[in-house]
Amino acid sequence: MAFPTAVNSQVTDARIPEGPLDEKWVSYKSKVKLVSPANKRRIDIIVVGTGLAGASAAATLGELGYNVKTFCFQDSPRRAHSIAAQGGINAAKNYQNDGDSVYRLFYDTIKGGDYRSREANVHRLAEVSANIIDQCVAQGVPFAREYGGLLSNRSFGGVQVSRTFYARGQTGQQLLLGAYGALSRQIAAGTVKMYNRHEMMDVVIVDGIARGIIARNLVTGEIERHSAHAVVLASGGYGNVFFLSTNAMGSNVSATWKAHRRGALFGNPCYVQVHPTCIPVSGDYQSKLTLMSESLRNDGRVWVPAKKGDNRPASQIPENERDYYLERIYPAFGNLVPRDVAARAAKYRCDEGYGLAPSGYAVYLDFDDAIKRLGKDVVEARYGNLFEMYEKITGENPYVTPMKIYPAIHYTMGGLWVDYELQTNIKGLYAVGEANFSDHGANRLGASALMQGLADGYFVLPYTMGTFLSSQIRTTKPSTDDPAFVEAEKQVKDRINQLLNIKGTKSVDHFHKALGHVMWDKVGLSRSEAGLKEAIAEIQAIRAEFWKDVRVPGSANEFNPELEKAGRVADFLELGELMAKDALTRNESCGGHFREEFQTEDGEARRVDEEFQKVFAWEYGGENQDPILHAEDLKFEVVTPTTRSYK
Repeated sequence: MAFPTAVNSQVTDARIPEGPLDEKWVSYKSKVKLVSPANKRRIDIIVVGTGLAGASAAATLGELGYNVKTFCFQDSPRRAHSIAAQGGINAAKNYQNDGDSVYRLFYDTIKGGDYRSREANVHRLAEVSANIIDQCVAQGVPFAREYGGLLSNRSFGGVQVSRTFYARGQTGQQLLLGAYGALSRQIAAGTVKMYNRHEMMDVVIVDGIARGIIARNLVTGEIERHSAHAVVLASGGYGNVFFLSTNAMGSNVSATWKAHRRGALFGNPCYVQVHPTCIPVSGDYQSKLTLMSESLRNDGRVWVPAKKGDNRPASQIPENERDYYLERIYPAFGNLVPRDVAARAAKYRCDEGYGLAPSGYAVYLDFDDAIKRLGKDVVEARYGNLFEMYEKITGENPYVTPMKIYPAIHYTMGGLWVDYELQTNIKGLYAVGEANFSDHGANRLGASALMQGLADGYFVLPYTMGTFLSSQIRTTKPSTDDPAFVEAEKQVKDRINQLLNIKGTKSVDHFHKALGHVMWDKVGLSRSEAGLKEAIAEIQAIRAEFWKDVRVPGSANEFNPELEKAGRVADFLELGELMAKDALTRNESCGGHFREEFQTEDGEARRVDEEFQKVFAWEYGGENQDPILHAEDLKFEVVTPTTRSYK
């Protein structure tokens, strides 16, 4: 199997502003080109996705006076997967007076990502984080408060300060309601037009510029053309390539993958996050996994029996026969090590025979000490809804019996490659939130997803789009009768008909599950050269069988969920292969990308900075052709990459 070598290319010019790191964003904002209010009314923008990034971007762009069309495949923007985020949102306000600062948030994020993220983007994220909290409080988001009325904070993994703002275990839901309120205001004002139950099927490129999308009305099956001056993708991550993940069942890669097939580079696709605190798999019938918030590790202690095969109930295992392994191995951070570190540690314990019955793939998350120290009422006030959710799913009361947890696929750090302005290598095409690769490197710190989504939508994109949009004020958006739209629609319809006409014998879920097994076993928590090569061959075989034997019932011109799934799984089958190739090409371990050949004597990740301190940005090579690899060198002007240690 031949892989292309990395090439230096102008397509990966990040266009980072000159000057000191802590002045880049301020300087950029003071010099960026602007669009006058009168000219904004002449410019149309399409936003795909209505999660935190998409809703905040559409609302802000509408507030500024642009004409915005926004699309979501759900029946309401409120059903975006952002609603599932539980634990909190980071911001460098230092309310606890415990030493936090913009620089410390920046540093923790860079270090947490194992020095594989772009300094300028991360520092900007830390700078605007405080503004997000002010914005959300003004919207009425009910953040938890201390007795005196100040906003409360708690700790999250990978940091030694308390900077995470939260609303019990419903932070994502409350933030999304705030963004939805802002979006609804613009819909009512007429600056935003909302298209519910519409799925983007392709992006339309006219003369090298993204000028619109092809969308399918999921209720009627009608294929629609929508043109604009620019397109923003805010369609989330691709964790469902593993089938079993903490993502909503509808979460998919199709919008960004269609852009990739049109020429947009895909950055670091192998960087996925395995969350350490999920309810373990209980059978083959499951369609998704349930996350237990990382916030629980503030007060919960992780442990396994000290003896292999000890199947006694937790209450019968005395303290001296328990192994609080995170506290033992990582004393400086204890249970609050980053997610990748905690996830691998749990895997090691279970692989070595210390896992809990009946599967052997679970560890305890115990709140007994916290209840004794704080009282049940305090624990319930902090985590009550999470405890209720756990009990409803498992039938066990976590106030009495420790939770059982195990790692599961959760978030994707990879995504479309974007420059400092959040623009892809295709002019006029932007990607925000989890849809881009930009801020988290090889591992996202907890409570930073909500921060990035709202930062991009409220405070970054509305500025950075000015560079491109200021050049479009005399440009008329293309007609939807333009040949590029006609051809894109034809290709969409041809693909739909191809799926419907296979008339095979196996369901879409059959192929999705088969792909998921390969991805988890060989491209998941631990990877090896041999396993990745096997995965590539197996994925290619699954994809070939899919296009010969998948059965998609129904027709194109109706509500057809199986047809929706088939299109998304077809994209996952291509993405999965690219993820494996990316992981195989990156001969090092860093963050969530753990190659078994590259580890220290005590099982920690071993980076190879001299070769891989860069972003891998893949160009689509064509149907069944090898992708083309481009590389962006990562330069660290302020932080010196060192071996990550949480001991």
